[in-house]
Amino acid sequence: MNPSEELQFSTTRIVTTLADGTTGSGTGFFATLLKNGNSGVPVLVTNKHVVRGATNGFFRLTTQDSKGEPVIGRTYDVDLVDFEKLWIFHPDAEVDLAVMLLGPLLTGAAQIGFTIFYKAPSAEYIAKSEDLSQLSAMEEIVMVGYPIGIWDQKNNLPIFRRGITATHPAFDFNGKPEFMIDCACFPGSSGSPVFLFNTGSYCTKEGATVIGSRLKLLGILHAGPQHTTEGKIVVRDVPTAQTAISVSSSMINLGCVVKAHRLFEFEPIIAAML
Repeated sequence: MNPSEELQFSTTRIVTTLADGTTGSGTGFFATLLKNGNSGVPVLVTNKHVVRGATNGFFRLTTQDSKGEPVIGRTYDVDLVDFEKLWIFHPDAEVDLAVMLLGPLLTGAAQIGFTIFYKAPSAEYIAKSEDLSQLSAMEEIVMVGYPIGIWDQKNNLPIFRRGITATHPAFDFNGKPEFMIDCACFPGSSGSPVFLFNTGSYCTKEGATVIGSRLKLLGILHAGPQHTTEGKIVVRDVPTAQTAISVSSSMINLGCVVKAHRLFEFEPIIAAML
């Protein structure tokens, strides 16, 4: 299985229900933290805002056969109550990340005959600060997720989007622990992993061509700037009066990405829980 095929199994589509009955969707992806030799703690990663206030959550996982190969179309559904309470929120209010421990879920599935197939980047694939400093300002990226909830429902597979880094990943954009990408970002893409992905060859920061491939988790999409246009009726304050005016927002194909190395800051929290 080549790297792009593995990325097909790195995410899951999260559907949430709030207390008022409204629903939403986002992207979760698998990661391995507290890596120690062949062992580690599997987690599901998404944004805080994807799961905040959710009373119920649903996602679907692909299963594997006795040889450890994915069985396309054979899935295991996860439907959870008190969904928000199952997540660990990043302690920094500026970091829009949350993780769920997958161990109990994987064990429960195995007890009824389902072994889950997934691919999770571990520590060596998560870009650290020193890795980011070796990149150029403009690098090719791939984002994996479920824009506006779109997915291959029959095969339980996500959607790939390609783009470039729009700001240098090593720098904190506007002083926040994130960078920008130039990629089509839509609702439902929140929580999508953003990978540095080169196959065959790539250029170094110094401009040299290297024969080979690169795969690194650079970050996690959490927001995108919007351009306000006429369309939706809202009420807002204007000078000397409050007036109903027509406004809406449209995406401009830029995304704000939390740096992936912030995932390591969950490790001491998880270690204290185990």
